[in-house]
Amino acid sequence: MKKLTKPWAGRFSDTLSKSAEEFTSSVHFDVRLYKQDIVQSIAYARTLLKVNILSAAECKKIIQALEQIMKEIGSGKTKLQTEYEDVHMNIEALLIGKVGEMGKKLHAGRSRNDQVATDMRMYLKYEATEIVLAIKKVQTVLLDLAEKHLKVIMPGYTHLQRAQPIVFSHHLMAYYEMLERDKKRFLAAGEAADVMPLGSGALAGTAFNIDRAGLAKELGFAKISNNSMDAVADRDFATDFTYACAMLMQHFSRLSEELIIWSTYEFNFIELSDKYTTGSSIMPQKKNPDICELTRGRVGRVYGSLTTLLTLMKGLPLAYNRDLQEDKEVVFTAVDTVKGVLDIFPPMLATMKVNTEVMTAAARKGFLTATDLAYYLVRRGVPFRDAHSIVGKIVAYCEESNMQLEYLSLKQLKQFSEAFTYDVTRYLSAESSLANRDLPGGTAISRVKEAIKRGRKNLLHDKA
Repeated sequence: MKKLTKPWAGRFSDTLSKSAEEFTSSVHFDVRLYKQDIVQSIAYARTLLKVNILSAAECKKIIQALEQIMKEIGSGKTKLQTEYEDVHMNIEALLIGKVGEMGKKLHAGRSRNDQVATDMRMYLKYEATEIVLAIKKVQTVLLDLAEKHLKVIMPGYTHLQRAQPIVFSHHLMAYYEMLERDKKRFLAAGEAADVMPLGSGALAGTAFNIDRAGLAKELGFAKISNNSMDAVADRDFATDFTYACAMLMQHFSRLSEELIIWSTYEFNFIELSDKYTTGSSIMPQKKNPDICELTRGRVGRVYGSLTTLLTLMKGLPLAYNRDLQEDKEVVFTAVDTVKGVLDIFPPMLATMKVNTEVMTAAARKGFLTATDLAYYLVRRGVPFRDAHSIVGKIVAYCEESNMQLEYLSLKQLKQFSEAFTYDVTRYLSAESSLANRDLPGGTAISRVKEAIKRGRKNLLHDKA
């Protein structure tokens, strides 16, 4: 690449120091935007042709050179250099090296301010779609697992204490619903990014009468920005996207925590495949859920990205400030972290072993049908607060006698309330508890079946 004087060097009498050059350079991370920048430049060349800044021959030659540069960067043949500051100036230097002086015409009416904002919006639109597709793969695995284990009963927990019986599939479908909300957030983030800033110049707009609407259409944008100052200074779309990443990682962290707990010797509800666990360098018996632990740990990276963006923007005056260079690395970190998790979870979940007998046995201990027993009394006319107290005393009696609710006789129950009759035993099993939750959103098997069916239909008709 031929040595290029800084594009802003005309007003300066001294050259930039090496340390300042390295400190201000962003090319080591914004190289990721090279495709977006070149595609944008190709479309912009056609726009300059329409306003007679470029001739037809110049436009053709520039486009051909840009296409060649894209291939060379993609293949690794060409490496971008720190001295050219960023991806934009590197590509411009490469273009001038190939086509000569006419390459200097391409930046007419354009600023790196609107250029980088456009690149980032193009990038995040694409990544939002990619992430939604990856989320759907996780949801598909959850649906498959839920369908396979539809009749498996497990304890549901509050405060990590056994609470009420649920169907394991119902628990899995809770994560399906979380991911459904995540998809909507990413689709909304993609829509927020679907606004083209190009044509805003540095902050005041361009003096050339370019067809912004036509340019937006060529670049795949739904609309153009309405205010040139806001267009170059806005990073709401990046914050929205990173917030969606943070929420997605929060959900995977919660799932990871449960998989970690369930895979302990104490719970033994599941066993993760050897392919997705590691061992100990000192303890031969260990099988560690490291994928889940790393997922739980990497949430901090994405939360950090979101916090950085929020802090970055909080005091910036209009319009562009160099602080905005700091948006890219944190967004890229969020993207890479999220996509890594989305890539590894489907096979890990699909290959885990579910210890159904252990789960079901756990659901039969811990007085999980106590609430059902209280509801039985309510149906018999006992006020709920009184019923709650009565059943609390029954549970205390069971704990002292080392027995479970379902093994109590009618005679024993009548010691606590005369409202108990012969049919009470029908309400003491985990199966009867599940059956009583037969309402939309409940854990009855029939309702979980409906949820799975609805989930598959949603995935089939998703736009993304």
